[in-house]
Parts: sequence; C-alpha cells; structure tokens
Amino acid sequence: MTEVMERPDISPAELRESILDIEQKIAAIPGALFGDDVAPLLHTFADGLYIRTIRMPKGMLLTSKIHKTNHPYFVMEGEVSVLTDEGETRIKAPYAGITKAGTKRVLYIHEDTVWITVHATDKTDLAEIEDEIIATTFNEVPL
Repeated sequence: MTEVMERPDISPAELRESILDIEQKIAAIPGALFGDDVAPLLHTFADGLYIRTIRMPKGMLLTSKIHKTNHPYFVMEGEVSVLTDEGETRIKAPYAGITKAGTKRVLYIHEDTVWITVHATDKTDLAEIEDEIIATTFNEVPL
C-alpha cells in the first residue's frame, strides 16, 4: 500500500535542495550516523545482481544516497514516510517500486522496516559497486 501525499508547490530542484538541507540538519545532531553505519545491512549476490537489505528501527530519520540507476526496491516489513524530488509518500509493506536515477530520499520510519534494493551489476566488491550505482552529487544525474 502506498499513500501519495499532495505534492508541494515547489519544483523538483527545490525539493532536492530541501532534502540536502534536511541532511545537513540531521548531521548537526550529536551522534548522528551516516552512510552504511545508520542501520544493519545485508549484502547478497546472485548472477549479475547485488541485493542490499537494510533494517531500520521505528523512529529513525535518515537520508539515502543519490542513486545513479533505475532499479527495483521492496519494502518487506514496516511503514515509512518518504520524501523525494517527486514529493512525499507513505509506504506500508508489502510494497514494490522503482527507484529512478537521481533519487535521494528522506525517510521517517513509523514501524520497524525492512527495505531491499536490487542492482544489476557483475561486481562483488562493495566499493566498486558504490562507485557504479551511487552519485556523490545531483550534478552526476539528470533531473
């Protein structure tokens, strides 16, 4: 189930700036965690696929990385509010969606959540995979 909230009356570029601003505000909180330290990760590999599973506890507020590629994601357990440059949605498991290239999310976890992403790659080195699928800035991906 997904509930689409009314889209704010601002452009996708302005929403991207707001997401970066939220991330900076989170970073200013003492003890804030970033990157792969925010929640437990499970890395799984299959023929030509990298599968990343993250378990996020209730009450967590976090931002994702900027994705370079279109790829599927699955919310297997839980409920989460998600803000992207397309607006805000509230997702309740089970749910399947497609992450578009250029997506960076702000997530608020309402209930313990399990989120899985699947990426097409023949690589198995996590640093190489990250270079392939994650952008460091929005300038690397089109709006």
